[in-house]
Parts: sequence; structure tokens; C-alpha cells
Amino acid sequence: MKIKKTNVMRLLDQAKIEYTAHTYADTEAISGVEVADVLGQDPVRVFKTLVTVGAGKAPEHYVFMLPVAEELDLKKAAAAVGEKSIQMIKSKELLPLTGYIHGGCSPIGMKKQFPTTIHMTAADEELCPTIFFSAGKIGYQIECAPQDLAKVIPLRFAEIV
Repeated sequence: MKIKKTNVMRLLDQAKIEYTAHTYADTEAISGVEVADVLGQDPVRVFKTLVTVGAGKAPEHYVFMLPVAEELDLKKAAAAVGEKSIQMIKSKELLPLTGYIHGGCSPIGMKKQFPTTIHMTAADEELCPTIFFSAGKIGYQIECAPQDLAKVIPLRFAEIV
């Protein structure tokens, strides 16, 4: 089946980053764990992208990527980005802020590039030689090496779950 290119795929092509596109659009998969199952992947390698806002006077936004079966620890996440506290943004704020809808949010190609922190499991090349994350549209995933992702967006690794 031919996969229609998303903006994320075009940005990766421009940066000459090797990736594999996957689709689960013809399935009932909704949750990240279901997506991992449909793609035949360990949920440790399939990442969700979450957008948060800091509690400072001039609130900064932050992006966190973590394995789909895990929950973001807001205290650890805040510490990772040097904030006293952070909170998830409201679902209705996601599209105007990032250009993506809930369930199709990718760390690549947001309207504005926010500091991105990825869970440290992605730094383990044996455990995660490649990771999967949203291609910017529900039903589509990108698979690439975390080190290659770091060539297109500034990211850091931290314990955030």
C-alpha cells in the first residue's frame, strides 16, 4: 500500500534523514499501545508526543516524547526543563499552537519549535535502535533512529516517567 506523504515525511526528506513510514489507518487502533500492537512493535519503542506549558510568568511550552505505555511524571518533566512546574495543555489549544490534532501530534513540523525532551530509553541504542512516533496525521507513524531525529529537532534525553 502506498503511503501518502505527510508534512513530517517531507521535512525528513528535505533533511535527508532515513526513515520508514508505517500506517495503521485501516485499523481500529486508537491508543498508543493499540498502535504498537497493530504495528507489531514493543510499546517501549513506540513514542507519544505530549505538549505542556510551564508555570512561569511568561509561560514557555515544552514537548515530551515517551513510550506509549508510560505516563509523563510532571515533576520529573519540569525538572528536566528547569521549570518549577508544568502542566499539560488543554486539548483545544493543541491545534492552534502546534498545527496538529490530538492523536496526530508529531515533534517535527510544529508551527513553532519547542524544546523537546525524549525519555532516556530512546538513548539506549540496543533497546531502541529506532523509535516510532506520529507522522503528523492519525493513522501514520514514522520509524527512525533517535540520533537522526536529533538532526531535525533540538532534543535532550531525560528521565521523565
